[in-house]
Amino acid sequence: MFTGIIETLGVVEKKTTTTLTVRARIGSKALGASIAINGTCLSVVKTSKDLHRFDVGPETWTRTNLGDLRCGSAVNVEPSLRIGDEVGGHFVTGHVDAAARIISLVAWGEGFWRLCVELPKALRGLVAVKGSIAVDGISLTVTKCSRASFEMMIVPLTLNRTTLGRRKPGDLVNLEADPLARYARSAVASFQEKP
Repeated sequence: MFTGIIETLGVVEKKTTTTLTVRARIGSKALGASIAINGTCLSVVKTSKDLHRFDVGPETWTRTNLGDLRCGSAVNVEPSLRIGDEVGGHFVTGHVDAAARIISLVAWGEGFWRLCVELPKALRGLVAVKGSIAVDGISLTVTKCSRASFEMMIVPLTLNRTTLGRRKPGDLVNLEADPLARYARSAVASFQEKP
């Protein structure tokens, strides 16, 4: 479980067909520890100082934007939530629902930016104005939503401390709906089923 508050940026050091190695200062992490890379929950299989290696399966490569990463790519890094930690964003599971393209990232003024992202079918009914969504693992608040896209306002700190400051239209981002929205949709669907 994560909060969508990115602890640090990491850099991809190595990528094979089954592994991803990231350099990031996240302290000592035991084998098997969960770390979100661009919002994707991965388990540490080897760690040495600031190098952390993860096994990555075929579905993860294709369902997320991890498959597009290259050596030198910056990634958002968040260690898993510990009991007693502050939840500054919202609960994020690290289970990416879909990847979608950035439509626009436009300066709004005073260092703020407006981010518009495609809304995949898998997330329709799970994204709402003033609701939370994780974009590349970053907890954001939706400010506008249509059937085809949704928007968020990005504050200067988030733009500077995450990969969003390096993004451009056409880039693929990982999306995870708020788990509460997923449970609400499931409850409504169950209620509407005929006995």
